[in-house]
Amino acid sequence: MAESTTLHWADSMCEIHKVVVGPVDNNVFVVRCRQSGDAVLVDAANEHERLLELCRKLGVRTVIETHGHWDHIQAIPAVRDAGYEVGVTAADAEMLDSYDYVLEDESVVEVGRLRLHTIATPGHTPGSMCFRLDHAEVLLSGDTLFPGGPGATKFPGGDFPTIIESIDNRLFRLDARTLVLPGHGDDTTIGTERPHLDEWVARGW
Repeated sequence: MAESTTLHWADSMCEIHKVVVGPVDNNVFVVRCRQSGDAVLVDAANEHERLLELCRKLGVRTVIETHGHWDHIQAIPAVRDAGYEVGVTAADAEMLDSYDYVLEDESVVEVGRLRLHTIATPGHTPGSMCFRLDHAEVLLSGDTLFPGGPGATKFPGGDFPTIIESIDNRLFRLDARTLVLPGHGDDTTIGTERPHLDEWVARGW
């Protein structure tokens, strides 16, 4: 797997690589510091052999999960067996067979010289979390925010008013230029989605 085929976004400090895996087309991202070569993988979703190859090529040091739904965690046993530690929020930890550390709200995941800020966004699951790149307007939103609305809340632990509050109070306060990289599908921006919040509330999903 050539690195150039997975590169999705980059600036002078950072590369973000993307692969789409599994039966429901999960986006898996690798955030890599260009200065140190260190990287973090976001959501060990599926196709573990492919993800392990990516981890080896890009210098992944750890794995962080946006939430604990089955389609985002299928590769966790294999990546842990390969020596990579996995972090997840306390509220979603019981959804995983195993993990190594707990991700706290408003903390920092250091990736070489990069800093990913954690943003708790419950609603899709009780422990859903987004990750904001410190030096650039980029947000990894998991299944909290997509083009055209919030993630589904019909599954156990989901709550529509809660996800709306998370999006409104935590995500829509970010700069309008912020690039949103969701857990499935295409990119969007905060500025594109923010004007539609009332429409989402009115339709109820």
